[in-house]
Amino acid sequence: MMKLIVGLGNPGKQYEKTRHNIGFEVIDELAKRLQIPLAQSKHKGLYGIGNVRGEKVVLLKPLTYMNLSGESVRPLMDYYQIEVEDLIVIYDDLDLPVGRIRLRQKGSAGGHNGIKSIIAHLGTQEFNRIRVGINRPTNGQPITDYVLGRFTKEEQEQLEVVIQKCSEACEATLEKPFLQVMNDFNQ
Repeated sequence: MMKLIVGLGNPGKQYEKTRHNIGFEVIDELAKRLQIPLAQSKHKGLYGIGNVRGEKVVLLKPLTYMNLSGESVRPLMDYYQIEVEDLIVIYDDLDLPVGRIRLRQKGSAGGHNGIKSIIAHLGTQEFNRIRVGINRPTNGQPITDYVLGRFTKEEQEQLEVVIQKCSEACEATLEKPFLQVMNDFNQ
C-alpha cells in the first residue's frame, strides 16, 4: 500500500513563494521532515518515494501548471496502483484566512482549476484534501493577479506556522485514518 501526497503549484522561478504555490511549499517541507528527496522526474511531475513508519509514501509536485494537475496525478496513481483513498491533495483556498487549514474528504472544486483537473482525471470528487487559506483580495485586485502574487510580510510569518501545521496533518495521516486527523486539525 502506498500514500500519495500532492502539493499543487506552478513550476518556474516566477511562481516560487506565490499564494498559488503553497502546496509546493508544504511538499518541500514534508520532503525535509520525512527525508524523501524529490529526485524523480516522470509522470509530468517531480516526486520522491520513501518509507515512513513502515508506510510507502510518494510526495508529488505536478509540473504541468495548475490547470492541468490531473495530467500528472492520474498517471502516477495508475503507475504505482495508488487507490484514491490513499491520495491527499494540498492547495490554496481563497475562502479561508491566511494561517488556517481545512481538511476535507470530498467536495467540489470550488472554482480551483487544479482541483477541477484532478476531479476530471480521477472521475470523482471523493478524495482527501487539505485546503490552505490565502484570503481573498480586498482591493478589487483580479483573482489571477492575487493568487500569483506573493504573501505580505505579516502573512509570511503566519505562513511558516501553517506550513508546519499542514505537514503535521500529513504525517498524522500515516498513523491514523484521515477522518480522525480531520477532527484533530479542523478548528
